[in-house]
Amino acid sequence: MEQLPLPEPIRFNPNESIKELPEDGLYLFDKPVGISSFGAVYQVRLKLKQIHGKKIKVGHCGTLDPIASGLLILVSGKLTKRAGELTKMDKVYEAEATLGSSSTTYDSEGTLSPVSTKKPSLSEVKTQLVKFKGKIEQTPPIFSAIKIDGKRAYKLAREGKPVAMKPRQVEVYSIELIKYSYPLVKFKVHVSSGTYIRSLIDDLGKNLKVGAHMSGLRRISISKYHL
Repeated sequence: MEQLPLPEPIRFNPNESIKELPEDGLYLFDKPVGISSFGAVYQVRLKLKQIHGKKIKVGHCGTLDPIASGLLILVSGKLTKRAGELTKMDKVYEAEATLGSSSTTYDSEGTLSPVSTKKPSLSEVKTQLVKFKGKIEQTPPIFSAIKIDGKRAYKLAREGKPVAMKPRQVEVYSIELIKYSYPLVKFKVHVSSGTYIRSLIDDLGKNLKVGAHMSGLRRISISKYHL
């Protein structure tokens, strides 16, 4: 059965006075740093309850960690059945990597370990970034929401249990350096669904032999939907 076209998206700003929202809606939320994707879901759910006087189901279409900001697509009511479809769309990010140390979570929220004080040249950084373009094998971080035997990987990792993450193929459609000023590398990347920018940055650090972790991330688009 052919799916009906998705409705026009609604830009949701929790700081604005909103008097009308459809029960079955598609929302574009510019998530700030510091709140989880579930925190964004809660804000939409709360506003819908205030407007309609009842609890309405709300879900998000692709997690953004608290450290990250940017575009989060949320769906409510009957449109929650389309969440899987929206989650599979390609995404564009602006990311920041800090060279010189690795992290247990591949980002600045984990335990950092110094690796090297060597300062890679601009040419070296550009060369290694370009190598990620195309279809690549990537191992997701153990601190991720991927399920292993029915349990989230990050929960197993926090419990100190061994977590074996299987590599999977993802695609990097484009990647370009925005700015390099040691130890910070800022770049823009367009990727397929399922790509972990944290893993890409950890791999960048390994390839440069200096270590790296993600210190900033902003999602600017999901397929045709933009900030």
